[in-house]
Amino acid sequence: MAATTSPRRPPPPALNDDCALFLDVDGTLLEFAPQPHLAGLPDGALETIERLSDRLQGALALVSGRPLAQIDHLFAPLQLPAAGLHGQEFRGAPAAPRGGATALDAFKREALALAERHPGVLVEDKGGTVALHWRNAPHSAGALRDLAQAHAAQLPDYRLQPGDHVVEIVPADVDKGRALRALLAHPPFRGRRPVFVGDDLTDEYGFAAANELGGWSVLVGAREPSHASHALPDPRAVHAWLRANLASNHGKRA
Repeated sequence: MAATTSPRRPPPPALNDDCALFLDVDGTLLEFAPQPHLAGLPDGALETIERLSDRLQGALALVSGRPLAQIDHLFAPLQLPAAGLHGQEFRGAPAAPRGGATALDAFKREALALAERHPGVLVEDKGGTVALHWRNAPHSAGALRDLAQAHAAQLPDYRLQPGDHVVEIVPADVDKGRALRALLAHPPFRGRRPVFVGDDLTDEYGFAAANELGGWSVLVGAREPSHASHALPDPRAVHAWLRANLASNHGKRA
């Protein structure tokens, strides 16, 4: 299904009690920070998310490019259902071992050497994936993309995943749409209508999956084109929508 361009997507409706909510983290619940470890949730957000999870009988999950360990640190003391590394990790299960580790290590070494020549570049080693960030070094975008592209051919089980001021090498059979489908196969998500909220290119897989499975999707920002059916302007609006859903009592399950 091709992504569509819309001059104005409507804001998302209230969640029904038969929904399953899937939330991206960076750029959706968190404002972008100069480095990922500097990002944090706004005051009151943890309580809102916990109460909304209770309202949905636990059918609220975090689906992020971050490792599970980082997700748990950000949302402590909550331990919500979660898919980390775009779905390579799930709660209670380690990332599956994969071939190509030597080639991935070689990519990381060259990326670190390049970062020394380009102040502001961040090489993020997530264990099963490596991400190159240039938010603080926009002049380095071309060099980082070229490096990632050159190494992609040596990693047949991986693919390039572009994002907002970042390019990442991730397993070819992992994406947020597959993560959503995997979570929907089990309680408390099974049998519910999926709603996916995200901001970046990595979230397009989740948007498409939610739409195909009879749910809906929310783009945070104004990036085009997108599979998303609805939109919110920024993370602040996402948190306002989450709070509004605590007072909503629409469409209770029969």
